[in-house]
Amino acid sequence: MIEADSARVLPRVSVVVLAYGAERLLVECVQALLASTGVTIDVVLVDNGCTSNAVRRLRGQPHVRVLDPGTNTGFAGGCNLGASQVTGDVIVFVNSDAVVERDALSALAAAVIPADVGVATGSLRLMDRPAVINSAGNPVHYLGLSWAGGLGEAAHDHAEPRDVTSACGGIMAMRTETWSRLGGFYEAMFAYCEDMELSLRCWQQGWSVRYVPEAVALHDYEFTRNPQKMYLLERNRLLMLLTLYERATLGLLLIPVLGLEAAVFAVALRQGWARQKARGWWWLLVHSRAVRQRRAEVQQSRRLGDGAIVPLLTDRFAPGEESGFSAPWVATSASVAYWRLIRRRILRNRAV
Repeated sequence: MIEADSARVLPRVSVVVLAYGAERLLVECVQALLASTGVTIDVVLVDNGCTSNAVRRLRGQPHVRVLDPGTNTGFAGGCNLGASQVTGDVIVFVNSDAVVERDALSALAAAVIPADVGVATGSLRLMDRPAVINSAGNPVHYLGLSWAGGLGEAAHDHAEPRDVTSACGGIMAMRTETWSRLGGFYEAMFAYCEDMELSLRCWQQGWSVRYVPEAVALHDYEFTRNPQKMYLLERNRLLMLLTLYERATLGLLLIPVLGLEAAVFAVALRQGWARQKARGWWWLLVHSRAVRQRRAEVQQSRRLGDGAIVPLLTDRFAPGEESGFSAPWVATSASVAYWRLIRRRILRNRAV
């Protein structure tokens, strides 16, 4: 049971951190977590293939438990593995290249106490510019596109708590009970979009996703760190659309989905990652039975229809200048017009 009065009983918080590759900041990340105030803390560290001595340096430290799956389980699988071993009332996920401030975890724990809050996400800042936002909760386009909300903007412009469409996996928390009820991350995604997918399933249950500006962490952000990122992003975006939306909504979105697929493939050809894009289509085709099964599970467990999710979604792809991405004016106008056309029809169905 989480106590709201931390003066009497400190919230028990378990933090899951994954280790993969060189992990230059892992030790600093874990040490900052252990130095957190206002909570009772333990860290579950999943070694997904750390190539430096960082995990070895942390192994055996008080309040740190290291799990060795023996293979790279991906972000989704690694988080699920770590979460299966937590002991706290609140579970927090923090990227291994992020360093939390001392009161960040207590702020997140306090935010998830209300029963109607499913997930809390923090103020993730750029490590080389601590006054600049990396993510303040992530927007979600109705076609499944998502990006770091507020990237490049001043942190003081994001100083108020608010509901957001999606949490950022770099720093996010929920009650352990909520995590169990949601079934964790969708492991087939491996990496990318799993935070968005879980956030939208949270909204489907009638729980909100809350941005907590007091929960600050500095992040060594790098968009292109994973060479398979575009394959995973695009495959998982489609995987999410196919499993989360109701059948009627998917029918209404068929034309813009096909239009976006053609546009993305054209960009992929120009930028040299067309094989990754095509590989995503092939994966969905080969695993169509598993996709249908996942869809059935999600649709059966949801409490609210798509009409309850529609107000959270945006019709504009606007990741900001600092991201290096943008959408042509014509595409943006078409997206806005089409969404206005079908939005009312979806809003009529607010409950399953």
